[in-house]
Amino acid sequence: MPTVCIKWQKQVFPGIEIDTSQPPMVFKTQLYTLTGVPPERQKIMVKGGILKDDTDWSTLGLKDGQKLMMIGTADEIVKAPEKGPVFVEDLPEEEQAAALGHSAGLYNLGNTCYMNSTLQCLHSVPELKSALLSYSDNVRGNGVDQASHSLTVATRNTFGELDQSVRPVAPLHFLQMLRKKYPQFAQQQNNVYMQQDAEECWTQLIYTLSQTLTSEASEPAAAQMKELFGIDLVSRVHCAESGEESSEAESVYSLKCHISHDVNHLHEGLKHGLKTELEKVSPSLGRTAIYTRESRINELPRYLTVQFVRFFWKRESNQKAKILRKVDYPLELDVYDFCSDELKLKLQTPRQVLRDAESAKFGLKVEVKTSSSQNIEGSLTSAGESSSIDIDKADSSVPKKQLTGIYDLIAVLTHKGRSADSGHYVGWVKQDDGKWIEFDDDNPSIRKEEEILKLSGGGKQLFS
Repeated sequence: MPTVCIKWQKQVFPGIEIDTSQPPMVFKTQLYTLTGVPPERQKIMVKGGILKDDTDWSTLGLKDGQKLMMIGTADEIVKAPEKGPVFVEDLPEEEQAAALGHSAGLYNLGNTCYMNSTLQCLHSVPELKSALLSYSDNVRGNGVDQASHSLTVATRNTFGELDQSVRPVAPLHFLQMLRKKYPQFAQQQNNVYMQQDAEECWTQLIYTLSQTLTSEASEPAAAQMKELFGIDLVSRVHCAESGEESSEAESVYSLKCHISHDVNHLHEGLKHGLKTELEKVSPSLGRTAIYTRESRINELPRYLTVQFVRFFWKRESNQKAKILRKVDYPLELDVYDFCSDELKLKLQTPRQVLRDAESAKFGLKVEVKTSSSQNIEGSLTSAGESSSIDIDKADSSVPKKQLTGIYDLIAVLTHKGRSADSGHYVGWVKQDDGKWIEFDDDNPSIRKEEEILKLSGGGKQLFS
């Protein structure tokens, strides 16, 4: 095998053996390892011109020590990274929590799954977390008792721990403050704390926060919480027997999905929940009579809570019983049909803007109507917030964000088991990236969207 000397740019590579039994490509590969010039870029000057891949070595008459010249540009040398690889477990705990993609779990402190699942679902509301973050340890509002103040502080601190920790959090202080404010959650049987109702925990905590939280603008706490969760209802109360009729107005923090043998879907259950019968004294008849109350939504919240009424009091056994009927629900809920005529009128414009935005998204032609008094531009807000739409109007007094009556499902609280006094509660929460996390106490796990629909109305839903 002849030995040659290769000159490339200002460098010289002596003593390179050429295996003439192999094609020139093998030789070019040798040079690539020395110079970094890929074979396809190499131009090697030999007798008769440039060395080609199919050249016959015997025609070149190579001699030992012969000097050959190569022209070509080398590949860019890959630089070593300035910083070595960093593993998640080596990051500070706050950065680990961010890399994890969801908040931590909560330890079960003895039949406290009802509390854990409630906290995880409410923790999914960013506006509530912001309000809690600005709540002071030392300043207590007028008329706020110490127990309510302490429970609010404990809620704020627990939410903070969930955001900053990768390991499960033990909500011991929150549990102590909850039982101090509401002693029913400290009930024991045979020296063991009893299972409690998550719906009752949810209701009491929302009520407490409505009394304590204030906004940046010093807005009354009740008004702020009402904007987030409150629902205004107007009702027509009618007695068919006497012909009496009256109207009522009330504010509630959830809609009820009443379950019966003919309810198969959430929409049907809500319809039943908004039409109820009650027995009261009729002034014209001078005795009790049956009245029908038909309610309509007159004002919508930012977050709509729906309770599946599965538990009822069974007189014959003198205990709570559970309705096990399967009730389907959607990932997107439209409550327009349940609204009052006044609210429907307010929803028409933002709903049209939303429809136009959807049409434009799919490339459909949108009919644009112009008006001298207002200019409307709409776009869907971020994931989990499609119930409201940004409206730009000439009238600066009009709120920038208007609700459409269409809500996306962001959290589900379910109960497993046949009895209200036993079983197990679990929270399911949608993350900002669209994935779902099942919060089973201290064991969060990723779930698929289709698994959420298979829950079939286990307890309480939160829509945004």
